[in-house]
Amino acid sequence: MLDRPDTGQFDADLSAKIKAAADASDTKSLVELLDPLPLSEALRELLHLSVEDRILILSLVPAELAAELIDEAPAETAADLVEGLTAIRAAEIMEELDSDVQADLIGDLDAEDAEAILSKMDSDDAADVRRLVAYADDTAGGLMVAEAFSFSNSQTVGKVLRDLASADDDFERYRGQHPYVIDEDGKPVGVVSLRGLLTSKRSDLLTTIMIPPLTVPVDMPLFNLEDIFDEHAFLGIPVVETDGTLVGTVSRAAVSAAALERSESESLKRQGVLGDELRSMPTWLRSRRRLAWLSANIILNIIAASVISAYEETLVAVIAIAVFLPMVSDMSGCSGNQAVGVTMRELSLGLVRPSDAFRVWLKEISVGVINGIALGILIGIVAWIWKGNPALGLVIGLALALNTILAVSIGGVVPLILKRVGQDPAVASGPLLTTITDMAGFFFVLSLATLMMPWLV
Repeated sequence: MLDRPDTGQFDADLSAKIKAAADASDTKSLVELLDPLPLSEALRELLHLSVEDRILILSLVPAELAAELIDEAPAETAADLVEGLTAIRAAEIMEELDSDVQADLIGDLDAEDAEAILSKMDSDDAADVRRLVAYADDTAGGLMVAEAFSFSNSQTVGKVLRDLASADDDFERYRGQHPYVIDEDGKPVGVVSLRGLLTSKRSDLLTTIMIPPLTVPVDMPLFNLEDIFDEHAFLGIPVVETDGTLVGTVSRAAVSAAALERSESESLKRQGVLGDELRSMPTWLRSRRRLAWLSANIILNIIAASVISAYEETLVAVIAIAVFLPMVSDMSGCSGNQAVGVTMRELSLGLVRPSDAFRVWLKEISVGVINGIALGILIGIVAWIWKGNPALGLVIGLALALNTILAVSIGGVVPLILKRVGQDPAVASGPLLTTITDMAGFFFVLSLATLMMPWLV
């Protein structure tokens, strides 16, 4: 990939210049305009253009520059860019990308487009991509690169050093990897440090200076990989198939990027943003995705509002209750969201499964009782002092306590139930929790107020 500066001064009419160069099919000017920019800025300028202009530019600039831009783009946007290119041009660009990125892109395309591009790629590279696509995204196989820095156990230190000296460009792809030693069956039997290569006799066999390797299976999940890299200072770890053969290397950078992407994705889902939404995407697509979330929330909020409507007479008689309704629902919702967060974390780490729902509920109910009583007493005292009515304090405090217990129960268990029925808990847990805690909070406050009406008015 090209070296790029981190900063730079840009023309105010840069987009217009890029557009004009694209219209004129002026490759030289496009390179002069885009190449000096930091990648994020170059991608921003590209996405400000129409879809047709984006595809035209990627068709005109050198494949290496086009690959850098595609690699910088979010997954869905990158796939859209590749999909708009001819199969031959897409294959040229794909050849400039690492195998793990190639696999991610191919996996995001429809089968026909993916096969058309693979058919134009180098046969060995295409075979690697087909193999990588078969692995789940959040596993070692899905995160690894197919290229592994490996040598036969029969080779000497001198042979390896000569290979390294004569093929600098080929070995650039192995940055951050130590050489792995494999046996005649392709199974890793050792790892050699670069320092060890330089300080050993050239006639030494690699087997005399190697140490046992740490390997991970292709199906190791992301959270286990995070733990391994936390425990060890490795930049990369060899990945092996079920039969023990070396199939690739997973890097610390890939694991960190995947963990960050998972966190960002779950955060966006909880806010109702599905997929890699960017404002450069078609307006109708963005609108349709958001409406799917918002429409469901309208129905849920109508259900919650119906509880208030059923107790309209109580609200009219004791108007002070209206002040505390949002407090009860909001504080309970916060408690429930804490429980959701813990369950989502444990799900991602593989520490809980849907079958553990009852055990999780028992754990959460104990916390809910303690916190519910504490919060209920606190807000009850506030309501009593504020409005000068101990009965009002009792109603509000008891309602908050009950709703907090309910909220943590729901927050802890609902993600597991959703997981069991095949729904995404990151998307649906929030709306369900909010609706139920609102509805229950209103019900507890207003029903208790109705029962205690003689002492409230």
